[in-house]
Amino acid sequence: MRADSIVFAVAGVLFGVIVGWVLGSQQARTTVPVAPVAQAAAGQGAAQQPGSQAIPLDQERVRALESVAQQNPKDAQPRVQLGNMYFDAEQYPQAISWYEQAFALNGGDPNLSTDLGVAYYYTNQPDRAIKQFEHSLSIDPKHTKTLLNMGIVRAFGKQDLQGAAQAWEQVVAIAPNSPEGQAAQKGLEGLKNAHPTGATGDK
Repeated sequence: MRADSIVFAVAGVLFGVIVGWVLGSQQARTTVPVAPVAQAAAGQGAAQQPGSQAIPLDQERVRALESVAQQNPKDAQPRVQLGNMYFDAEQYPQAISWYEQAFALNGGDPNLSTDLGVAYYYTNQPDRAIKQFEHSLSIDPKHTKTLLNMGIVRAFGKQDLQGAAQAWEQVVAIAPNSPEGQAAQKGLEGLKNAHPTGATGDK
């Protein structure tokens, strides 16, 4: 699942980023890709910097997987692998194309569904990302990576702090000691410190 890296990228910086963002040091009024949160915290700006962490495509492997996919039109796995490779290369439209093909064949996999949602977010489609995450949660309501990413998209893509807090609270309740739970806890601490009188909408 390619979204795993997002968990660790966000875990160490989410607290400070949310505080700064809510207090106005970051003008996040449009969609902000998830992974560059770390870049923003490091003072490199919120805009994505293509190629900063991209893994070059192995063209030979791409061609091999494309051949396997063509020969096996009902097999989701080579399409997932191609989606993963394009995702890692930060070529998100191509990743989406392959993930969507895989999802059409295996829509019951919450990991695949969430990877597709994350790719939507990277292409500045937060509403589609949220809808895809909702599908993932209809399969597995306790899918912590989906819930963590739901909170990130709601906070940074939709400026919905209450919705973000609700998602992160679920992660902490389900798996408090997991990397996802620790990242969610940092997010909640950031919201609390930025809005001590009620970051989640409480008065």
